[in-house]
Amino acid sequence: MIAYLNTSALVKLYVEESGSKTVQDVCTNSSTICTSMLAYTETRAAFARAYQDKRLSKAVHRAILEDFHDDWERYFALEVRWEVVRQAGELAEEYRLRAYDAVHLASALHLHASVEEPVSFVCFDSRLNRAAKARGFLVV
Repeated sequence: MIAYLNTSALVKLYVEESGSKTVQDVCTNSSTICTSMLAYTETRAAFARAYQDKRLSKAVHRAILEDFHDDWERYFALEVRWEVVRQAGELAEEYRLRAYDAVHLASALHLHASVEEPVSFVCFDSRLNRAAKARGFLVV
């Protein structure tokens, strides 16, 4: 199975939060871990907020950034092409999604259409999960 991780799931691989074990288990049992290229920026921003809010020490923040940077090449990062952006706009309207959430769902849909292996959608946002379920994804 291929796992598509949105940013809320990707962050849980690096910052111990509720759901971190679930994401780790999904990744261990998946043949490929995918996300959108925009998840790089979103994830870095989440790490910065955690550090600025003093939920991470300077040393832990630095180590997380290094691990994330080293791991990024192992993820299959999907480009945000026009087709994805256009579909994301439609999904945002249809499901009342935030812009980047819609891009994540559109990215996962394009991935799903291009592979034969099942794709699970790993996310911790209830509205985005409902939209992913409505589009036929197994949602973790």
